[in-house]
Amino acid sequence: MAEVDNAPRSIPVTAADIPLACPRPDAPLWARHPRVYLDVLSEGEANCPYCGTHYVLTGERPKGHH
Repeated sequence: MAEVDNAPRSIPVTAADIPLACPRPDAPLWARHPRVYLDVLSEGEANCPYCGTHYVLTGERPKGHH
C-alpha cells in the first residue's frame, strides 16, 4: 500500500492564479475539500484552513488591485 504524505505543502502562485482557490484544479481526488478562496495579496501568503497548504505569492502583484 502506498503511503500518503499529509504534510502541509508550500506552493508558489503568481498573479495569473488570482483569484486563488484551494484545492487547486490539479489536486488529486483524495485531496479535495470544499473550495475556499484565499487572499494572498494582503500578506503575500496564505494558508488553507482545510488542508493547511501554504501559498506564497511570487513575482509581480497584479495590476489594478489594492
